[in-house]
Amino acid sequence: MKETIRTSLDIPRDLHRRLREGAARKGCSVRQLVLASIRSAVDEKSPGVGKRRLKLDPPIVPSRGKAFNLASEEIYDLTEFP
Repeated sequence: MKETIRTSLDIPRDLHRRLREGAARKGCSVRQLVLASIRSAVDEKSPGVGKRRLKLDPPIVPSRGKAFNLASEEIYDLTEFP
């Protein structure tokens, strides 16, 4: 027998009912369904950080006009604060 650890969870009544119904539809026990779900969640690969970033080279919206260069102090001076 494999080594196991017993644990307990407080599950909302409605979710527990749906869990039992789901297990019955799949023809397995609640325990088997819960373990399969945990394995799936743990084994799920997380998406790479760089793969989901939007690339802005070239920019999505082309520039209209001359490029400008402002220092932080100049931007602060041009910005009105309440």
